[in-house]
Amino acid sequence: MIEISTSATTTTLAVAGDLDLAERDQFPEIAARVVGLRRQLLVIDMCQVTFMDSTGAAFLISLADSGRKRGGATVLRGADPRDLFVIEICGALELFRIDAEHHCEAGVSQSGFRRPDGAPTPA
Repeated sequence: MIEISTSATTTTLAVAGDLDLAERDQFPEIAARVVGLRRQLLVIDMCQVTFMDSTGAAFLISLADSGRKRGGATVLRGADPRDLFVIEICGALELFRIDAEHHCEAGVSQSGFRRPDGAPTPA
């Protein structure tokens, strides 16, 4: 699931679950909405992403590239090292600013997994 929220200068995408080939049908509509908002800053909140493949990475890369062409910036917040590795392998990590200061909410691990008691699962 991907939720979009906005402020005067920022669009935030909150991604939950898998960001992969199975979810690709929703990517064009979401990309069109984000580009249409024309905000200078795109923040992609990945705290609840459970898995990302190269299809999901390509989606994020296309968003970052579109923003860069308009003079904007894209920030990845709460990205798991595995997700960053996928983007790096695609040769596009330099398109993103990495928010290393962000800490995901309690009960969510960097890879997005929740235990039934709400505590994060070990990575």
